[in-house]
Amino acid sequence: MAPIETEIIATKKELINMWILVQSQLNKAREAMINFDKDLAREVLVKEKRVNSFELKIDRDCENIFALHCPVAVDLRFLLAALKINTNLERIGDIAAGVAKYVIESPVNFDVTVLESTSIMRMYDEAINILIDTRTAFENEDTALARSIFKRDEVLDNVNRAATGIIADVIKNDITGINEALFMLSIIRKLERIGDQSKNIAEEIIFYVEAKILKHSGASKTKA
Repeated sequence: MAPIETEIIATKKELINMWILVQSQLNKAREAMINFDKDLAREVLVKEKRVNSFELKIDRDCENIFALHCPVAVDLRFLLAALKINTNLERIGDIAAGVAKYVIESPVNFDVTVLESTSIMRMYDEAINILIDTRTAFENEDTALARSIFKRDEVLDNVNRAATGIIADVIKNDITGINEALFMLSIIRKLERIGDQSKNIAEEIIFYVEAKILKHSGASKTKA
């Protein structure tokens, strides 16, 4: 096996490990939100430093491969995709940390009926499932699965679009819960961005495997 192949395999493993960590961060932030567990939320914030360390290491590794091996063809596409996927994963890690911060800052537990009426839990679960499937698509170079992400992001978009009206009604019915309601609206906005980041990742997987550029082409909006 050529040295560049060994290094690319190692970089792919590092990306997958980062993916798993970010997924764990999202799961823990979700659990902290449901159980109003401030200690678990603080754990998410502490581990955010590990996500950032992963990002820096993967960036350095890609830069070293560029400098030492002058990659071409599929190796070049992989490294270009890896750099962008790395950034998107770090941003999803930031979103998990953002949810954890809301749990820490909120003076009261989130109302179960409001969680249900906003569909925030359905949205959260779908965001995690989308992230899992992007990892599977990356590991298996499965561009059909990557393309399925574009359609599934609509679930997150629909919940996000409906959230403003639902939260407004919640505040009208009980003005004392305004801070809690606004926290939940902010969490919904953050979860919607996971869909955007996942679509970006899906585009990079397709670019890496098929040498097709979907960014700004409109293809990601029309293909399921």
